[in-house]
Amino acid sequence: MRFGIDLGGTKIEILALDDDGTEMYRHRVPTPKNSYDDTVIAIRDLVAGAEAKLSCQGSLGVCIPGAISRKTGLVKNANQTRLIGHPLDKDLGAALNRPVRVENDAKCFALSEASDGGGAGYDIVFGVILGTGVGGGIVVNGKVLSGANRIAGEWGHNYLPAPTPAEYAAAPRCNCGRFGDIESWCCGPALIRQYKARTGKDVTPRDIIEAARSGDKVALEEMEGFYDRLARALGSVVSIVDPDIIVLGGGVSNIDELYAELPERVERYAFNPEGPVNIVKNMHGDSSGVRGAAWLWGTNEVPYAVPKKE
Repeated sequence: MRFGIDLGGTKIEILALDDDGTEMYRHRVPTPKNSYDDTVIAIRDLVAGAEAKLSCQGSLGVCIPGAISRKTGLVKNANQTRLIGHPLDKDLGAALNRPVRVENDAKCFALSEASDGGGAGYDIVFGVILGTGVGGGIVVNGKVLSGANRIAGEWGHNYLPAPTPAEYAAAPRCNCGRFGDIESWCCGPALIRQYKARTGKDVTPRDIIEAARSGDKVALEEMEGFYDRLARALGSVVSIVDPDIIVLGGGVSNIDELYAELPERVERYAFNPEGPVNIVKNMHGDSSGVRGAAWLWGTNEVPYAVPKKE
């Protein structure tokens, strides 16, 4: 049995998958607000409860909005600040008496989709998160590519390629503090910001795409700009990683027009691909993070004590 944990800001969810990837159990609890230790205890108790319910032990993977530093062994870059500076994998391992693998949530999304989702059966999968921010993960032959500093796939914090004079002059500040990052141009809030600057209206990305479908001139122009910027950004990724397939996730991935607009645009900006780039929507949606955490352990890996046969 594989167990995955999605450690979010408001909830902690556990999922159990059998060897075929079939969901066997799912449960969630609110994320403790008081301390790091409370979070470790909550995860320990979730796993213990799941194993009691299923009458078996399993491996455990955890996805977090951050990463564990290879240099220090401590959590870094997490928007849940209580995790920063702690060896989460080791503390959970001690609490559960087994090795625990902890990985970034965007990388877990990519692994989930590569394992049995939109990217299943492909050698190189680039998983993209397009939501309130922009993230990504790379999976090669079923394994997450973490990188020397565990930042592989963080394409959202590269600068937007080939900015126009207008884009250069109006480069927005990214959440990381820099100006003109891909995230600052290609996330959902960026689309909202661009539309509001021209219309004064506070709307959602869904409202903007619906207006474009109805022929609204400003909405059409803003969507055209969004498609072009996103294609430029993905074109650079394709030229470096050359993935077999790109799987889109996050709220923005629900814009159906992306899958018609992006492939040929990305082909145009990338370095000489032999046809439109394969870009598809995710299959597991919001469940991809916790599923990917479960898939951090392979079928034949047994990181827990197996009861001896009588």
